[in-house]
Amino acid sequence: MSKVKVLSSIGLLTGVALTLTACGSNSNSSSNSANSVSKFKNEVPTKTAKSGGTLNYAIETDFPFTGIFSNELETTSTDSDVMQFGNEALFDTDDSYKITNKGPATFKLDRKAKTVTIEVKKGVKWSDGKQVTAKDIEYAYEIIANKDTKSQRYTSSLADIVGLEEYHEGKSSTISGIEMPDGENGRKVVLHFKEMKPGMTQSGNGYFWEAAVPYHYLKDVAFKDLESSDKVRKNPLFFGPYKLQSIVRGQSTTWVPNKYYWRGTPKLSQITASVVSPNSVSQSIKSNKFDVTQVINSQWQNINSTKNVNFIAKVPLQYTYLGFKVGKYNSTLGKNVIDKNAKLNNKALRQAIAYGMNVNQVYKRYSSGLTFRIPTLIPKQFGDYFDKDAKGYSFNLKKGEELLDKAGYKKHGTYRVQPNGKPLTIRLAAMSGSSIQDAVIQNYIQQWKKMGLHVVLTGGRLIEFNSFYDKLKNDAPNVDMFIGAWSLSSEPSPNDLYSETAQFNYSRFVTKKNNELLSEMDSQKAFNHKYRVKKFHEWQQYMNDQAYVVPLTNSYSIMAINDKLTGYSLQPSKSNGNGFPNWYYVAYKK
Repeated sequence: MSKVKVLSSIGLLTGVALTLTACGSNSNSSSNSANSVSKFKNEVPTKTAKSGGTLNYAIETDFPFTGIFSNELETTSTDSDVMQFGNEALFDTDDSYKITNKGPATFKLDRKAKTVTIEVKKGVKWSDGKQVTAKDIEYAYEIIANKDTKSQRYTSSLADIVGLEEYHEGKSSTISGIEMPDGENGRKVVLHFKEMKPGMTQSGNGYFWEAAVPYHYLKDVAFKDLESSDKVRKNPLFFGPYKLQSIVRGQSTTWVPNKYYWRGTPKLSQITASVVSPNSVSQSIKSNKFDVTQVINSQWQNINSTKNVNFIAKVPLQYTYLGFKVGKYNSTLGKNVIDKNAKLNNKALRQAIAYGMNVNQVYKRYSSGLTFRIPTLIPKQFGDYFDKDAKGYSFNLKKGEELLDKAGYKKHGTYRVQPNGKPLTIRLAAMSGSSIQDAVIQNYIQQWKKMGLHVVLTGGRLIEFNSFYDKLKNDAPNVDMFIGAWSLSSEPSPNDLYSETAQFNYSRFVTKKNNELLSEMDSQKAFNHKYRVKKFHEWQQYMNDQAYVVPLTNSYSIMAINDKLTGYSLQPSKSNGNGFPNWYYVAYKK
């Protein structure tokens, strides 16, 4: 299951995913610099737990959450954040994100037979007491692949399952490659693949889904109505430690223990998750308003000495990026189609724009160095898949101006014109967010002006999160380039983000070379680790050269946790399989 999520502007300044190591810290031992983060633990001290207590959790957003409580239909990190208390994946992992058999289901891969066998453990039940079944696993694929749901989760990677593409195209009413040996009410599923892929033992690999859906509960809802259904929006079922008790739409949720939870009864009596404005996060931490709050890096200086708080940290599997719109998604063909006449389909212009961004200077000022420039679209946390020799685009106005001059973008007064002599206005879409967001974006616009580029905000202002991604998804004509952000899968393949068929490929760039490299890094040859690493490095070099998508930043992620809590951990092996802590272990200490 690809766990890729679009991030809000909060995600531009904070992080979500991999762990840091070394000695621990609390508010009394932290300093004001980014260096202190590496000294933080990735979990709170372990103490004897007690039963009971209400935990208050901060959902940091400047917009109401959409409340699509379905892994198959939601695409935002905010909805994932809201439903994390009940939303458990089928598999647990180790700290390297390799699938283990310690979770709700077991996993067995047979490369020779080209199968993956998944068996749900007996006693893993939905919050209404019904056993999770084989049909619940199959139903998830039906939701993703049925065009009536308009799910963005259907990918060419998932289409490696035999029969899924035929089901997606309406040529078959069933998915032939999903076998249920003990019937729909059994607990075992055998997935048959056209080709086995490297990385299949890693969570988030994208070739099979790691969630189940309560078929018995949703089967009477038409596929086209699922996303808007009350059974998804108001009364969802989960098999995680807590169940949704009530919701104030877009604002808050209340969770109580799932008495059928397979690991046992969770300790907390209630969890309340409430929306808090990014501009209020600093004050809410200092006043201990919430028990769990993610620190916004630009506010770190204001809160790092707060008492009664344990600060823990991790390095995110995520990044922000600058994307250039050079085509459209053709839903009929099911693929992205590049427009050779697109305004920004000029490599020199894209490269010049990238050189015009003073990323390091901006975040040194606004985030105490906790947000930093990255040189490639493969995060450093992916080890040798990361190309340590990649330079990316450091701030260099002179280099940018030279590229523009050579490409024929001549200055006429303050601004440059296109090589054909026509005026050049570039419309930038960027999200609204914290108090520094506008200053950061206006700074970039001023740097581009120094180069002679006339960049204006789409619609004249920063755009609310949902509207922003709606424009990207639907290829709005008033967007020439945009600043977006990904929360990534824990398997490094970028196929589901940047392939010809990927709906998440919001730039809509398609080239023969990109197709080849993406195919090669996930091919049979790529079972050879050295070969796969080589192809990852070639892809990073190619993407940096072409600059259709320019990597911008990553950030340290710091959580402010009430020092009365125990069991809260950022380690992957102690997560719910979806990148969040497993709330079964969280409790107040005695």
